[in-house]
Amino acid sequence: MQSNLVIFPNAGTANKIAQTEQETIIKYDRAEEQFIELLAMEDLDRHLDVKPAIASEFEQALSTAIHAAYKNDRSDEQAHRFLQRILYRINRLKLFWYDDLRHYTNERSLYLCLCLDKIEAAWQSWELAHIDVAALQELDVKHALIERASADLNPPLSESSRYIREEMTEVGYRRLLAIGSFDGLVEGSRLCYVLGGAANEVQCTLVRVLLEEYGNGRLSRKHSTFFAQMLAEFGMNTEPEGYFDLVPWEVLACANHNFLTTDRKRYFLRYSGALTYFEVAGPAAYKNYLAAAQRLELSEAAMGYWELHIREDERHGRWMLDDVALSLAEKYPNDAWELLLGYDQEKLMGDRAANAVVRSIREATQSPSLI
Repeated sequence: MQSNLVIFPNAGTANKIAQTEQETIIKYDRAEEQFIELLAMEDLDRHLDVKPAIASEFEQALSTAIHAAYKNDRSDEQAHRFLQRILYRINRLKLFWYDDLRHYTNERSLYLCLCLDKIEAAWQSWELAHIDVAALQELDVKHALIERASADLNPPLSESSRYIREEMTEVGYRRLLAIGSFDGLVEGSRLCYVLGGAANEVQCTLVRVLLEEYGNGRLSRKHSTFFAQMLAEFGMNTEPEGYFDLVPWEVLACANHNFLTTDRKRYFLRYSGALTYFEVAGPAAYKNYLAAAQRLELSEAAMGYWELHIREDERHGRWMLDDVALSLAEKYPNDAWELLLGYDQEKLMGDRAANAVVRSIREATQSPSLI
């Protein structure tokens, strides 16, 4: 006879799981604090040679996190967050932030390079496992790029897009700006890494994209200035990285992947494919944000960045496809599939990040707090 007994979760077990998760968060937070101290240490490599134990807690947390994030059947969100934050803290040393010069004392540290390589090796293997690389190598690259760009220029509205357009509140919009400021206030900076070298049409097109991102050398027209104006309209922090702790690991992963593909010239085709997707697909996302701002009846200053990007990125998308991606496909026929790899990875990681941002917006809306 079938039992009608209902089995309820054991409260003690649930509490134990919650306690374990909290202990994990505390462990990673403490390890990150130790890493920040290492970053600021004068002549870090020499100190570690003399006393390697000063990094022991961090290194233990690093190994634990890599296993939990990339080598387990069930990925650990806190491990992902810890690793992407550590990666970003190393990668950001490649840019100049107009701050205390002593902050860059360890920018060429061998220890930091080893940490970077250790995380990236595991992370990149994990990311590539989500892509059918062999299938990409069999495609007609130029045809595949044109098809992808056509589909991504005006995609059907997703559930997340509809939420932003039709339901997101002003509190949610402020959370969107807070997270968006992480990239919006330093936008385009990593592009400079791929501009040096032999002069050709591809290089000149990339320079044109960078110049427009930087307002053709006028701060008042630089894209980040328009983003800062949106933040200021709500009395929010306009300093770069001002809302770093709100940034989901999925968004950090996009930034760190961008650092990787711009820093290594062997990944130039992957980066070019990624930037092609970013510029082609950008206007569709910005139209969602603009529609939300208009529905909320916000001021022009509170939405100006989206309007600017819709206009310019439509042009940039055409440049990137016609003058960069398709040109590179002709120049490197044997490696051209890497353009598709970069394109598809940027789309996959971008969609993942967008979903994480919407989750954060929903949380902010359900539990409003000061940003």
